[in-house]
Amino acid sequence: MESILFIIKSIILGIVEGITEFLPVSSTGHLIIFQNLIRFNNGTSSSYVEMYTYVIQLGAILAVVVLYWGRIKNTLINFFPKKVGYEKSGFKFWLTICVACIPGGVLGILFNDLADKYLFSPYTVAITLFFGGIWMMYAENKFRNQKHITRNLNITMKQALIIGSFQCLAIIPGMSRSASTIIGGWIAGLSTVAAAEFSFFLAIPVMVGMSLLKIIKIGGLSILLPIEIISLAVGFVISFIVALLVINRFINYLKQKPMKVFAVYRMIFAIVVLLTGAFGIFS
Repeated sequence: MESILFIIKSIILGIVEGITEFLPVSSTGHLIIFQNLIRFNNGTSSSYVEMYTYVIQLGAILAVVVLYWGRIKNTLINFFPKKVGYEKSGFKFWLTICVACIPGGVLGILFNDLADKYLFSPYTVAITLFFGGIWMMYAENKFRNQKHITRNLNITMKQALIIGSFQCLAIIPGMSRSASTIIGGWIAGLSTVAAAEFSFFLAIPVMVGMSLLKIIKIGGLSILLPIEIISLAVGFVISFIVALLVINRFINYLKQKPMKVFAVYRMIFAIVVLLTGAFGIFS
């Protein structure tokens, strides 16, 4: 019975991850809150829960690879193009992704353990969600509708570095990697859709790297119990399926409407978490 309940909890978390990974509402923050709410850590180690939080995000990242495979394949075919210009080269595209990864990679190595130790609680996540929502509304009003914006992914190294620098904010659970990179994209001069899609591609190396680090930190998958491996697989598959359904709808939404609704949601959700926490809902 306990094993079945553990798998059900993993299904719930997979759904939460698939919905929130690419929305500017912080998937890690939501996972921390829901893991605590459903007592996901009962019967397993905190290191497994920490590793699980990052690994099931790979399911959502795989959805990006599937949905954008045509564009990814094109960058690989034209990695060093002969007939098209440098601006069209896959080499330049992936080089901008690498450049954007540098700031977050450096700060992640330096401060990720501290963030895991002191910021992985529903209360710190709720506070970050609230103030991050205010920051999102300010940034959208000030930077979203600039006169000269880049509407495709043919971005410069300077723009990539700006976006990567803003991605560093995502080290704080509740800030949201998606929100941080989209805001960085606005400030760098990208359209909302271009910033969102760049954040999708940027998530591929970032989340693969983070997941590998967590697996190595815990000592490898071989030390996990069979039920833990099953739970991990279930969360991965569910998050993949749900993310497949969410990504295109999110992009279509951004083409027509503001992101303010996500900022308002963050603030309301944060208040709910803090109020329910006052009644002992969270451990």
